[in-house]
Amino acid sequence: MHKYVIMGVQGSGKGTQAKMLAHDFDIVHISVGDIFRWHIQTRTKLGAKIKRLVDSGQLVPDEIVEEVVRRRLAEHDWTVGFILDGFPRNEAQAQFLLDQHPIDAVIHINIADQLVVKRMLARRLCSGCGRDYNLEYGPPTEDEICDDCGGKLVTRADDNEAAIGERIADYHKMTEPVVELFRGHTKVVDVEGAQPPEKVQAEIRRKLGLEKSSTR
Repeated sequence: MHKYVIMGVQGSGKGTQAKMLAHDFDIVHISVGDIFRWHIQTRTKLGAKIKRLVDSGQLVPDEIVEEVVRRRLAEHDWTVGFILDGFPRNEAQAQFLLDQHPIDAVIHINIADQLVVKRMLARRLCSGCGRDYNLEYGPPTEDEICDDCGGKLVTRADDNEAAIGERIADYHKMTEPVVELFRGHTKVVDVEGAQPPEKVQAEIRRKLGLEKSSTR
């Protein structure tokens, strides 16, 4: 079984790398952001609260994040393993995870803040199905139109320079220390996130010692 956490500032490519690993090794990708977006799109009470926070550039409170992760891990559909994306984001959450679900390795993506800002300003979200796009690295086939559902692509409300700067600062203050905490408890692999996605993935697999072929 593989139980991984992937960490890095927003825009570092965590979701892309997690999905690539999940696809080839039958690992369940547990994305806190995707769970939040599902609640927003299905208009749950939690989704309405999350949307208000996100639209104003604020972080979702720890208690909400922890409960979402706790419920998701309790589903136990990850027979081969999971890769957790978007959690933990502070030392208390990391300790909860280490106590409840010992982690095999943490994937830490390093990337310069300036590149993160550039990437995040190029992000678009489908207003219909919620699929993520990046106009530089993964644009849609037709401008501003989702390949999956034909919905209009929009800029996230929180993808402006001021909000992005605040999230980067929060990451450095609250989440980066978590990486160092993990180093004392489990394997941490550091990878360079400025590379093309395929090269980042290759470096991750090499450092984790994963076989190159798919398990499918």
